Amino acid sequence: MLRFYFDVREGAKFTPDEEGVECESFDAAERLAAEAAAEIGRDHLPKGDARDVTVELKNEHRQRVLTVTVTMEIHRVHPEPQPPR
Repeated sequence: MLRFYFDVREGAKFTPDEEGVECESFDAAERLAAEAAAEIGRDHLPKGDARDVTVELKNEHRQRVLTVTVTMEIHRVHPEPQPPR
């Protein structure tokens, strides 16, 4: 088993992974990083000021080997459409 660390950036907020997770392979760790970024994005992006979430995947030596970023963009239509008459 390989140990990977999943540090999280939400806008300016940084949360390091102090414990890490053991995974069967790099591919399994990549899948976990993508799932984590999607879940954090789904739960936090619509509620806060941050517009992107990045999970930095690091190997057992704490070297970054992959980043996964989820971004939310909101574009409003101006002027707002009027209902049909």
